[in-house]
Amino acid sequence: MEDTAARRAAEKLLAEHNANRRFKTLGPPDAPATISGAYDIQDKYVALLRGEHGGAVGYKVGLTSAPMQAFCRIDHPIAGVVLARRVHRSGASIRRSNFGRLGLEFEIAVRIKSDVPVTGMPCATEMIAPHIDGVCAAIELVDDRGADYASLDVLSLVADNSWNGGIVLSEFAATWPDLESVLGRATKDRVAIGEGHGRDILGHPFNSVAWLATQLASRGVVLKAGQVVMTGSVMKTVFPEQDASYRFDLDHIGFVEVQVT
Repeated sequence: MEDTAARRAAEKLLAEHNANRRFKTLGPPDAPATISGAYDIQDKYVALLRGEHGGAVGYKVGLTSAPMQAFCRIDHPIAGVVLARRVHRSGASIRRSNFGRLGLEFEIAVRIKSDVPVTGMPCATEMIAPHIDGVCAAIELVDDRGADYASLDVLSLVADNSWNGGIVLSEFAATWPDLESVLGRATKDRVAIGEGHGRDILGHPFNSVAWLATQLASRGVVLKAGQVVMTGSVMKTVFPEQDASYRFDLDHIGFVEVQVT
């Protein structure tokens, strides 16, 4: 997408967020024509956010499970950027009023140990494991701004940083069980609200990281040591409507909690 047009669309997105306007599809002349154009807008939008929210410290991969793809009516993953001051530790208190509409997604996050090399070929899953040194339970804070999912446009969603509004992380585990079969359970005020397995994330969470590395490489970007990757939700998004405590337990790995007020 032409640089000036991408910048104009990004500025429009920022203004919509600041005015707390409902999410809507980008229209002419701001609408991207391709997925690459949508990521061009995302790059400009994230650059506008950095002054308030800090630099990039990782990425989110979204729409990696069948329930999430069905929910959003989109049949492929998408990526967004996680910014430093949007990273929270387990036990954090999050205010719904800071979001157009807050959603919680229950995920497996990984920490990158060493830069993932660009080979010119799609990154294979077996290439990823040596570049990961930590796994943890995580909750993504998404802001869909009350989107109408029946008419959701993937290009506008990607341009809006794939709706990432922050992440909440447990402590990283240096060793972990087979992530394909690991079970994650979500609760609200100690009452079960959903669950899913690692295999629900593109078959294995590392498949999600491999997809991301390939996507970044296509744009000349490298997945770097120290970055965190949110691999995608194991269950459908939860939208808190009142004060509550949420917890996500990953068997044999740990748990993460967030207070919504």
